[in-house]
Amino acid sequence: MNRTKGTRMQTRFWPFILLGLIAGGIAAILTALDEPFWVVFASVLTIIVVFFLLQEAMRDPVEAGDVETVNDVTKPLPTGFGRALLEQLPLPLLVISGRGRVVYGNRAAKEILPTLVIGEHFASLFRAPAFVDAVNAAINEGVSSRVTFTSGQSDVRFLESRIALLPSGSEFGDSLQAIVQIEDRTHDRRGEKMRTDFIANASHELRTPLASILGYIETMQGHAKNDPVAQGEFLKIMAKQATRMQRLVDDLMSLSRIEQREHLKPEDTCGLNELVLEVVSALLPLEKKYDVELECDLPKDGPEVVADRDQLNQVLVNLIDNAMKYSGGGKPVRVFSAPKNLRYPDMVGITISDEGAGIDPKHLDRLTERFYRANATQSRNKGGTGLGLAIVKHIVNRHSGELQIESTLGEGSQFTVWLPET
Repeated sequence: MNRTKGTRMQTRFWPFILLGLIAGGIAAILTALDEPFWVVFASVLTIIVVFFLLQEAMRDPVEAGDVETVNDVTKPLPTGFGRALLEQLPLPLLVISGRGRVVYGNRAAKEILPTLVIGEHFASLFRAPAFVDAVNAAINEGVSSRVTFTSGQSDVRFLESRIALLPSGSEFGDSLQAIVQIEDRTHDRRGEKMRTDFIANASHELRTPLASILGYIETMQGHAKNDPVAQGEFLKIMAKQATRMQRLVDDLMSLSRIEQREHLKPEDTCGLNELVLEVVSALLPLEKKYDVELECDLPKDGPEVVADRDQLNQVLVNLIDNAMKYSGGGKPVRVFSAPKNLRYPDMVGITISDEGAGIDPKHLDRLTERFYRANATQSRNKGGTGLGLAIVKHIVNRHSGELQIESTLGEGSQFTVWLPET
């Protein structure tokens, strides 16, 4: 400890020693040159003034040389019930000294701020003026506040902080200290945005066919009132739009029910191959409609999985129907057992493969988002609602499985459902 103090003293006084040497040297040179006394005095005074201005400009306002700050950095928050309580709280908490140094961060704070260093100035934690101003207001004016701000650039986090002064004279110490609570609201913000986008997209998807139906009704009530041929055509279009609305409402209701039960894991078991064969058999009549060949080469006996049979049936119907719908041209749609994959240990997979147009790789990561479409026009023309793969993803999540999507433009796509094997 004494050695550390001696080092600090040397660090503090060597600039003054250097100043004395320089000023003395300049004075000696000017005197040797027979310069008047006032010139010598003015030169030395100028050097001293410039030195102190530079010192002030370069000085850290919370430099470790300050006695109070040294105490903040080297003296930890006192142990006791208060500190033990702070350590166990799930919310990130910081204690900041009157000089702006972080003197304590609990376990949760170190998780949200992995680079936190006790003794650093709080302004280095976040580049957020609102946060800095709020902490300064608490320290300088005793003002408690709550402030929201963002952190990061590429991966933005939305944070909320509550700042207040700790009571002095307690086990937290006698000096002025502020306590700062930080909460990461990123998940909440993203959830809120997802809900907002969901409502906007659902409204748009319903509004388009509804506007079409209302438009044709108005036409049939007007100049097409006595035109049975036009009325027949309009009724066909209205029926198509109404069916589209019905599919959308059904998918919305299905998605809502699945999300409500997503945290409840299935308990029943079923034969995976047996279920796949049932689904393929039920969809064989659609071969002619979609102009495809549906192929399935699976033995009836196969692995057992823990599953909600109805939901797993919904997944398979959705994926196989999509493959048939977007393939066409007499091309085959194959359903087969996926070979073992080290990325999915202790899982069995069923792959649905088509030879359609394929999907641009840039869309693959977003295909399971609600209402996201790689080709919106083509999807609507084929009766898609933009919710099918979102439903598949939620069901697979409930089964603790994975959905693997691979596609190559011009060659086709493969969707593999991986499920834990019993």
